[in-house]
Amino acid sequence: METGQTAGEPAYPAQLSITYPERELNRLTTAFRIIVAIPILIVGGAVGGGHGGVFAGHHGGEVAAGAGGLLVLGPLLMIVFRQKYPRWWFDWNRELLRFSTRIGAYLALMDDRYPSTDEHQAVALDFRYPDVQQELNRWLPLVKWLLAIPHYILLAFLWIAAVVAVIIAWFAILFTGRYPRGLFDFVLGVMRWTNRVIAYGFLLVTDRYPPFQLSP
Repeated sequence: METGQTAGEPAYPAQLSITYPERELNRLTTAFRIIVAIPILIVGGAVGGGHGGVFAGHHGGEVAAGAGGLLVLGPLLMIVFRQKYPRWWFDWNRELLRFSTRIGAYLALMDDRYPSTDEHQAVALDFRYPDVQQELNRWLPLVKWLLAIPHYILLAFLWIAAVVAVIIAWFAILFTGRYPRGLFDFVLGVMRWTNRVIAYGFLLVTDRYPPFQLSP
């Protein structure tokens, strides 16, 4: 299993970046962010099929076996039995994850622009579409969720720390209008790590084991 990126190694197939706001953030919407976000959370819940919260564990709860939420069981069966990953299933998962990430970034106070249902805004999230027959082991999807258990344990602690970081950032924005860069990068790193685990264990778009790191 690979635990990190070495020199000359290609980037991990799941990439996330969020543009740091080089400006004063809106203090009023920051103060009432949870209340202001209620409409988009309802929309996100409707599109996601009601399978968990967007910010709880970032969007790790947004996983479903069927309609609504991330499509997991369907791609798994297609990879195992047909060695195919229907492109429109891949596109659905990617766009839903992009949407939930924009909501997550808004709740984490990393952007004060209201989350768009289609525009990328400050969030750049991408997954590389796999060549299933050449790049994916047809039987590995059956156990990827199990192999990722060490990540679940670490992410549980990291997300506790990320929530604390967001609370501190909330006070900082109210008093200064700025998101402390160190806290911003840490929360972004936790979100990036989470996306890699989702790409590996649930979206099944890569067989490369996620690195244990916050950095790109």
